[in-house]
Amino acid sequence: MKPGIERNINYLSRRPKDKAAVKYGRMKVTWGMLKRTNEEMLELLPRLENEPELLNERFIWYSMVPRTLLTGYYEPYLEASLTPNPDYPYPLYSIPTDLKTLDLGKFHHRWKGQHLIYRQEADEVVPYYDREDIDFKGALQGKKLEIAWVKDLVDVFILQIQGSGRLVLPDGSVRHVLYAGKNGLKYVSLGKVLIERGLLPKEGMSMQKIKAFLDANPELVEELLTTNPSYVFFRLDDEGPFGSMGAPLIPMTSVAVDSRVLPLGSLALLTTRLPQQGENGKTPFTRIVMAQDRGGAIKGTRVDLFCGSGPEAEYLAGHLTSWSHVYLPVSRALVEEMEAVK
Repeated sequence: MKPGIERNINYLSRRPKDKAAVKYGRMKVTWGMLKRTNEEMLELLPRLENEPELLNERFIWYSMVPRTLLTGYYEPYLEASLTPNPDYPYPLYSIPTDLKTLDLGKFHHRWKGQHLIYRQEADEVVPYYDREDIDFKGALQGKKLEIAWVKDLVDVFILQIQGSGRLVLPDGSVRHVLYAGKNGLKYVSLGKVLIERGLLPKEGMSMQKIKAFLDANPELVEELLTTNPSYVFFRLDDEGPFGSMGAPLIPMTSVAVDSRVLPLGSLALLTTRLPQQGENGKTPFTRIVMAQDRGGAIKGTRVDLFCGSGPEAEYLAGHLTSWSHVYLPVSRALVEEMEAVK
């Protein structure tokens, strides 16, 4: 936990101390408040095992409302090659040079934080190529954007949902493949599409069931994958995965959030119940987590728990859909100081 808090402090040190990181009604939480809260938690770490009551004594815990939907993501393993190979027909692409981003906040304050991703076609600004264009119509072929090739197109799709993964190469070595950008088009949940079409039941829906359905129905793969026009581009690295703060993610501790609701660098207490592989029911889980990543499909109070890599992480991330409670700590001493000034 210590390295994660230190990364939070490093990130928060670069933010304007007195500027609001988030507002909850009339309550303003500044970047400086988040930094001090992290600093106090870091100071208390050696004592918490024997003195857990310090958490209540030193912090005020604000409950996120409405309740939080907790989901999970993980690092999938993909069989891949870094050179063209007939056994690995499906490419992973880097960010195209013709993909452009426009900061709309420069044009009007109401668009602050919003960006337009586009390409130019003659003199016209148009949306960037969608999944159908790229995977099935060859829109990026011949542009030398391939960074690797994998065996299974469905694995590419899953990798894009997770945001990062590990490539297992023919010689047994492993490379990290990390999120580099996206085409800016709306993310559509394939799980919801399968439910709405009556192809899979809502009960027990998981990434494993989606993959099993696609494997059993290859004639539907193109039609179903293209219902999600969103497309992710990647880069190779020797380390990872990294969150939106630029820091390594910590399994079962780092979470992806909507940073307009829970700012990056925040600590939070998460209480929930996690599914157990091979067992019925769920097991209670309570932990201090850290908002260190964002997700394109993470909106509002929803939180996405980074589950790590490997079979257990894959199972947990694929089956995790739990209503949970999240509490944001703020230094009690700092709140009291602010109230005294008033």
